[in-house]
Amino acid sequence: MAIPTTTVQYSFPQMGSYENLVKSEAPTSKIKANDVLVKIHATSLQYRDLMVSKGIYGTGLPANLVPLSDCAGEVLAVGEDVTGWKKGDRVCPNFSTDHIHGRTTPAIMATSLGGQAHGVLTQYRVFPAHSLVAIPAHLSYEEAATLPCAALTAYNALHGPVPIKAGDFVLALGTGGVSIFALQFAVAAGATVIATSSSDEKLKIAAKYGAKHLINYNTTPNWDEEVLKITNGEGVDHVGGQGTLAKSIKSAKTGSGYIHIIGHVSSSEGDPSVIFPLIRGAVTLRGILIGSVAQFNDMNRLILANPDTTRPVIDKVFTFDEAIAAYAYLESQKHVGKIVIKVA
Repeated sequence: MAIPTTTVQYSFPQMGSYENLVKSEAPTSKIKANDVLVKIHATSLQYRDLMVSKGIYGTGLPANLVPLSDCAGEVLAVGEDVTGWKKGDRVCPNFSTDHIHGRTTPAIMATSLGGQAHGVLTQYRVFPAHSLVAIPAHLSYEEAATLPCAALTAYNALHGPVPIKAGDFVLALGTGGVSIFALQFAVAAGATVIATSSSDEKLKIAAKYGAKHLINYNTTPNWDEEVLKITNGEGVDHVGGQGTLAKSIKSAKTGSGYIHIIGHVSSSEGDPSVIFPLIRGAVTLRGILIGSVAQFNDMNRLILANPDTTRPVIDKVFTFDEAIAAYAYLESQKHVGKIVIKVA
């Protein structure tokens, strides 16, 4: 097929609500020497995308922002200096296109798709070749579109400075995209997972994917005490997901527990109910900024080695024309796992 010169995309002429999304035609970017043109087949939504739409995520975002950070697609054309990719390859771009390996920097963060840089809710997009990762062969485009943010965040949390090992306890808070991936990756590593949710129905789904202990935090508000009972007073090695920081700290293993801060946590700065248990427990609080291309490739090796255990959990797939409805469904928090928009 001829290289497309235009793309149909969604953008925000004005922030404040996802209802402001406008679909329009725009020219595709010129393919530079080290660029790759990708036909986007599917995208997925994060909580971050809701924050962006409401104008409560950072400042200095591009005008008429094209949203969403996560997608999977097919290579249509490559720049003259590109050697690693060819037409027809199935790929995902990394969340921050310039985060190739190692630590992140402000310059790398400026390349974060769907926020600091234009995103992927579009039919065609040009990416730097160094930002792309091959899709595991057994995954569909819809499944692969869930990997760049939620999956890689969970992988980075569990395989960070002190990697997860068989026999560890992992506490997955809630049943959103990151938590479900954390559950699956922990099970693949031979860890025991404790899952929390406000819904018994969602907990049944968590059990289906390998959670051994289930806590409804509506009926068990002091869920941190229940976690300590389950672990014979030891606490968990990793707390993954979003929740109340003070209870996460109390749930963590003294001297070695990791609390992974992902998204927004309900605790005020300097709160003594947080600070004192943090010191007493000698636990590590670690902020997670997604991950690098190198970590993405490592994660895909894990997925390929455990194809059944780690298959992405998709709650619902929307069409490209239903993008606003997909945002509304995300906001409802009725989902377990990921919400996907099929583009192609």
